[in-house]
Amino acid sequence: MSFFNLNARAIGSRAWRSRFARNVTILVSGTAGAHAITIVFAPFLTRIYGPEAFGLLGTFMAIVSVATPLAALAYPIAIVLPREDSDALGLVRLSTFLSFLMALLATAILAVMGGWLTKALGTQEVAGCLFLIPVAMLFAAWTQVAHQWLIRKGEFAAIARSVVVHSLMLNGSKAGLGLLNPIGAVLIVLATLGHAVHAFMLYFAARRCYSPPVDEVKMNKPMALMNLAKEQCDFPLYRAPQNFINAASQALPVLMLAAFFGPVAAGFYTLAKMVMGMPSALIGKGINDAFYPKITAAAYNGEDIVRLIVQATGVLLAVGVVPFGVVVIFGPWIFGFIFGEDWIIAGEYARWLALFFLFNFINKPAVAAVPVLKIQRGLLIYEVFSTGTKVLGFILGFYWFDSDLWAIALFSVIGVIAYSAMILWIIAHAMLWRADGKAS
Repeated sequence: MSFFNLNARAIGSRAWRSRFARNVTILVSGTAGAHAITIVFAPFLTRIYGPEAFGLLGTFMAIVSVATPLAALAYPIAIVLPREDSDALGLVRLSTFLSFLMALLATAILAVMGGWLTKALGTQEVAGCLFLIPVAMLFAAWTQVAHQWLIRKGEFAAIARSVVVHSLMLNGSKAGLGLLNPIGAVLIVLATLGHAVHAFMLYFAARRCYSPPVDEVKMNKPMALMNLAKEQCDFPLYRAPQNFINAASQALPVLMLAAFFGPVAAGFYTLAKMVMGMPSALIGKGINDAFYPKITAAAYNGEDIVRLIVQATGVLLAVGVVPFGVVVIFGPWIFGFIFGEDWIIAGEYARWLALFFLFNFINKPAVAAVPVLKIQRGLLIYEVFSTGTKVLGFILGFYWFDSDLWAIALFSVIGVIAYSAMILWIIAHAMLWRADGKAS
């Protein structure tokens, strides 16, 4: 009898691995296609628009990226977790409602502080685009909601198709309109429209795999939504602030470069960040999206989640060392050759950012395990200290060394140390979780 049990478990384990690999392959292929399109268009776009236009776009997107984690208070991330579809659907509705409220709040804040913000960042020439920030924030929240519902339903192919079509439409529009009017405002308007198009593509894909649960009527009642919000309160209390601080830590370099050195320096950083962030978006995001439901199911089944985290982290490290290492050695030459001589300084930025994004790339499996381990409060505390030290490094580079390159170097090195500590801390908690037998 024990032989058959062991054999069944081995077959089940192989099936899980096969399904996980298939899901990762689907997501990575879709993201790869989207980023391949971006890579193909990038050398043309950098020659059409120039560093200043990219800097204005980067500043706008930095603000949107900081606001987006608060758009639905991180409730979309919880959509994957409930056992019942009725509860997940309640989280969809709760997230959508909150996104409207937060977009209205952002609009009110910009109405009061918008003039000061554009002046501080040196972006007065695109002040008319300021109120596109709440619009982009709203559509980004809807994208998260539909994305998480599709992950829950295992519709990874739909996610992959949407990112490819979105990338093709967005980059094609940038190139076409840029030939007519290559200014930063064009890039900002198209970026906002891109959020809207992506959100609606995912929404229609989610509708196709939607089937009303038996107790759907109950989930329409305000009291039911309030109870659900309370049940998943870890997400607004800990995960939303953590995501906000994490987004701020990555957006602050763009905002600080714009404020202290102008939009051209912000443009160099925007391109360097885009290129260095591609492996993380290409492979790391796909693994994270597939790993999140896998590790949740593994925890329910009492499997060894420590091994899962360590193996996935090791695979990402092996994949990432070579491409990031090449940029460290040849960064300025690569950027000058591909994007034009105006972008050689972006290659200098990329040398240091390569270190930062390598560790950002390999931390995805550890971060995906945080909700399962119920250590979101600890992750929030970590994020506060991590962001504070990285910002301190940036400020030190500005004021002590009077150098944008030194600021980026200090920011990146501190980020490497912080990401390493976070991965080790999460693995340690996973080991304690396993030892205490807390699988539910």
